[in-house]
Amino acid sequence: MELWFTEKDTENVRFSIKVDKQLYCGQSDFQRIDIFESPEFGRFLTLDGYMMLTEKDECIYHEMIVHVPMAVNPQAKRVLVIGGGDGGAVRELTRYRSVEKIDLVEIDREVVRACRRYLPQTACRLDDPRVTIRYEDGLKFVRGRKGEYDLIIVDSTDPFGPGEGLFTKEFYGNCCNALNDAGILVNQQESPFYHADAVAMQRAHKRIVESFPISRVYQAHIPTYSSGHWLFGFASKKYHPTEDLKAEEWNRLGLKTRYYNTKLHLGAFALPEYVKELLEDVE
Repeated sequence: MELWFTEKDTENVRFSIKVDKQLYCGQSDFQRIDIFESPEFGRFLTLDGYMMLTEKDECIYHEMIVHVPMAVNPQAKRVLVIGGGDGGAVRELTRYRSVEKIDLVEIDREVVRACRRYLPQTACRLDDPRVTIRYEDGLKFVRGRKGEYDLIIVDSTDPFGPGEGLFTKEFYGNCCNALNDAGILVNQQESPFYHADAVAMQRAHKRIVESFPISRVYQAHIPTYSSGHWLFGFASKKYHPTEDLKAEEWNRLGLKTRYYNTKLHLGAFALPEYVKELLEDVE
């Protein structure tokens, strides 16, 4: 008998992956956590039945959410990661010698425990001495913080359930306050392809535009995410994501990547017309 994991992208679209076996199943106070092993994508993590990452393509997501802002400010020292309990964003950040402090704020302790055990590819740097893990609500964590961070990465789940509060105007405003005068905010911003995802993307973009003087959107191709076409938001008080790109400085670091490079960085901000129209409708 064949086993398949199937995720509903829309009422009319399903995405399926053949599964060899289920490695973990747990129910935390916040969500159901499952880890599977597959012949095509390796191990993969789902939360409440929604795909979070696979070993085969997680590098795309984590490299694009970390190296894009770090190539604009390669000297960022203090970083806050909200969500990201799988450890992938932290893994990429620890590759920078300039980074002195990483606060990882993850609401669900069980996600971290499961990923440490079953997904060491992403969770391998959570014990780096620069990393402090805080098990609390990211929305509450940033309230009242002023100018503490050079970079905030919002590595959240989709805008419902535990991640819902991380897509609000209050949250983005508090993130803006928690950044210093040159601070950068990067967030995962859903897919523009299917209608319901596009509406969530527009809502997040509108709220970020209201909070930051500089706000742009960039894209990546992530095969196991809804439609494969995924967006990220880049917002800053000072830096423009392409005009202020420090390509030579970043390349001198010699970081080996599988997806990101500085030429791709520039191209990622060249959006399809239908995406530009969706963004302009709410700007």
